[in-house]
Amino acid sequence: MIKTPQGKIDIVIDTDTYNEVDDQFAIAYALASPELNIQALIAAPFLNAKASSAKDGMEKSKAELLKVLTLAQREDLKDIVYEGCGDFLPDEKTPVIAEGVQKMIHLANAHTKENPLYIVGLAVATDIASALLCEPSIKDKIVVVWLGGHSREYEDTHEFNMRQDFAAARVLFQADVPFVQIPCRGVASHFLTTRPEMDHWLYGKNELATYLVENADKEANTYAKGKPWSRVIWDVTAIAWLLNHEERFLKEKEVLRNLPEYDGTYSYPDTNLRMNYVYYVNRDALFEDLFKKLGY
Repeated sequence: MIKTPQGKIDIVIDTDTYNEVDDQFAIAYALASPELNIQALIAAPFLNAKASSAKDGMEKSKAELLKVLTLAQREDLKDIVYEGCGDFLPDEKTPVIAEGVQKMIHLANAHTKENPLYIVGLAVATDIASALLCEPSIKDKIVVVWLGGHSREYEDTHEFNMRQDFAAARVLFQADVPFVQIPCRGVASHFLTTRPEMDHWLYGKNELATYLVENADKEANTYAKGKPWSRVIWDVTAIAWLLNHEERFLKEKEVLRNLPEYDGTYSYPDTNLRMNYVYYVNRDALFEDLFKKLGY
């Protein structure tokens, strides 16, 4: 069982920041948590209606990362923002080379098994899988915390971070690397908020907090204007794992690893690889800490 780290730790955040509204909350949460020493912010690829290609998604995510840092008044961190992969893996053996992948490897090699680098994946696993394929030895110097896939009980695993690059997800699940999975539907999907709640705790508190509220509201009104809505702030749960002392935010267990298949199901191969599996989010406790830190 991988234990929640103690003291100040080095982290890398791999994020498709422009894709949704939750990455911005997660980055802001990490910036506001003094235990977390952010070594790199890597823009990950994505492809949907917001991006004309995976590379376009990555480039828009980089721009959004820089915007969040400006709003947070953390101009000092802009030189640790890196471009991730411009495309998804062509297969399970071929990495995609990018400056963010090379930086991830470089940072990992400066760490040890006793003092690992924590890589937090808030996006498709392409960047992380590419780093593992390029330099397999880093598996002994890192811990990967990935928000992706759905719960084991859910009907399928056609989750965005996983289905964008099943090859990368399969590389990650089969790598002999310390690994924490936070599933989306059935687990992180419990981490919901609403405009009135965000207004009460965040709106007008500071420039970044106000942007987070307005950005979430704008997104929700593209599909639910004039209707009741709540919004899942998925990615905050991955940052929360790093701060989960005495399981105050999340509950997890050690399990044998499953394997995502290309047909959107999980298989259960006969291996001894194990991982931490988060199965519960203490929604109120985590929002209390998030709102307190962001609404300063």
